[in-house]
Amino acid sequence: MSNPAQLVDFPLRRPGQPYPPKQYADFRSREGLVWSHMPTGAKVWLVTKYDDVRAVLTDPRISSSPRHEGFPSVGRTGGVPNPDQVPGWFVALDPPDHDRFRKALIPEFTVRRIREMRPSIQEVVDHRIDGLLAAGSEADLVHDFTSAVPSLVISALLGVPHVDRDFFEARIRLLVTMSSTHDQRDQATREILRYLSRLILVKQKRPGDDLISVMLASGTMSLQEISGAAMLLLIAGQETTANNMALGMVTLLLNPQWIGDERAVEELLRYYSVADMVALRVAVEDVEIGGQLIKAGEGIVPLVAAANHDSGVFERAGDFDPSRSARHHVAFGYGVHQCLGQHLVRAELDIAYRTLFERIPKLELAVPVEELAFKYDGVVFGLDSLPVRW
Repeated sequence: MSNPAQLVDFPLRRPGQPYPPKQYADFRSREGLVWSHMPTGAKVWLVTKYDDVRAVLTDPRISSSPRHEGFPSVGRTGGVPNPDQVPGWFVALDPPDHDRFRKALIPEFTVRRIREMRPSIQEVVDHRIDGLLAAGSEADLVHDFTSAVPSLVISALLGVPHVDRDFFEARIRLLVTMSSTHDQRDQATREILRYLSRLILVKQKRPGDDLISVMLASGTMSLQEISGAAMLLLIAGQETTANNMALGMVTLLLNPQWIGDERAVEELLRYYSVADMVALRVAVEDVEIGGQLIKAGEGIVPLVAAANHDSGVFERAGDFDPSRSARHHVAFGYGVHQCLGQHLVRAELDIAYRTLFERIPKLELAVPVEELAFKYDGVVFGLDSLPVRW
């Protein structure tokens, strides 16, 4: 059992190579959990073992709602929006409130539905590669491809005009950067919700084949809740996919023998676990996890990158090895809050990797890996830029 007097600081910076912080292995070797000191001054339990992370994400005595006192935040500002502030932010709701949103949306994210979407995703990818090739023989792959593709895909799904991509990306960037101020976050949130509220009014009069129209037709959400849910889908659909895509490009360029192997996508999701610190929780009753008593009101951070690098579950977890069976990773979370759009993410990554390397077979990094600009200040890990040439 961990000694609460032995505090560790958190969050931890990933090393020069974008693997989970080295301290995670030390944390997993300890009995019980790790008592941590957050930038806000709050103290929380860090959960790093695979089985313990899954236990936290499925125990009904542990809540995902920031309405409860003791709910953690990984930065000095921001954190998970309170549903009272952003109605419809359903990942911050517990069942049964959470179920109302998921029930309305889950038919739009089934394996079959995403399979039907593959031609439209392929069209987006091809168009972006056409632009890369027309512009010359070098590019910033983050700006010109890996951010653009998921942004255009999720915008089309929501019925958001693609010309407004820059408007959303600039504001999402503020929301997912830990050093952003309260004022910056509040303004970005207000501007996104204001835009979406106007779009919802348009969709009421002229519904289309999009998620906002689906939510309106469900009859189970208020207009405010639809705005908040659309904002959540927009951010999740953009940030996690874009960062996974960029990091995966680097790894495949360094390990070209795996280009075109469909197993690479699943292993890349496990390997990077970009949403390491997203699944924040708080105990609403006393509960024991991994032999450690967590008291009601104490915050919990289940670290999915630590779980996905647990050598007791994934042999040689620090190696990138698509030949392993990695489907049971927790990069998309676990339990009732498991990522709604996981099949969409897999499809986007598969199509993007396969098509880019087929059409630009001589693609290579334009700078050494050590000089790449990793996102050390982001709630979601990734790359700020990715210079390439061919």
